[in-house]
Amino acid sequence: MTGNALLLAITLFVGLAVVLLERLKFLAAYKHSLFHLYGNDIGIFALLLFLNVFALFFVLLRRFRLKNTGQKLLHLDKQVKTGHSALSREIQERYEE
Repeated sequence: MTGNALLLAITLFVGLAVVLLERLKFLAAYKHSLFHLYGNDIGIFALLLFLNVFALFFVLLRRFRLKNTGQKLLHLDKQVKTGHSALSREIQERYEE
């Protein structure tokens, strides 16, 4: 789930960077002085934006992809206890311990 959130955050962040670079072409002549004066601020803002986007995707994936997980695990528990499961012997031995 963390990997999926990271992939989505990177994709959105790169897409946003491409759009911003396209729209801010007129600032290319001043890039040296802009990065010299405001480079740290731009970097911190970009990092905070990325972390917030990552956290948003992480929460959304947790909310919508882990729905009814407890019920699914309860169903698996009942199958293992009754012996009607298709689990391998190794998993069944670990579960019984």
